[in-house]
Amino acid sequence: MKKTFYYKFIPSKAEEEEAKRNKKPFQVTRELVEIRDLYPPPIIDPMNPWQIKKVVTNADIITGKLVLSHHEVSEYIFRYWTLEMCKSVLAGNRFYAVIWDVGGEEKPPVRHHNENVYLEMGPNDTYMMGWMDVARNAAVKPNDEVGMFWQTMTGTFQFKVLRHGVFN
Repeated sequence: MKKTFYYKFIPSKAEEEEAKRNKKPFQVTRELVEIRDLYPPPIIDPMNPWQIKKVVTNADIITGKLVLSHHEVSEYIFRYWTLEMCKSVLAGNRFYAVIWDVGGEEKPPVRHHNENVYLEMGPNDTYMMGWMDVARNAAVKPNDEVGMFWQTMTGTFQFKVLRHGVFN
């Protein structure tokens, strides 16, 4: 099921009267709801499953947090999560996850699962992926392109450095 925000622009009579009583204007609210998909979720190409691709900045490495857009998270992560999991992140909680660094042919996959691996709400409808240990272990540098996706079968994130020094 797809997740979307339901905005409440028009107050009920009781909410309108309460706002008048408190001498404050009615505040527009939003709530995350599930809707039936008109279109099926995107099919993941097994040869190129990296739905979220990012060119890493210096700030991403220093802070240990990779910034993800609202679109990336809602389309490629929240779409596969339960409504409760999504609401927990939107309420300001961290979702501690497992990230598998699948590296490549030259090294075996590495599992990361600790207090530095999580997804949380960021400013201005962005999200932050805590990935400090992953970045250090994979020797990620600024301008490297990384890819991620949510593996529905295992309930984990899959991560890989796709290219080194994209803008060099």
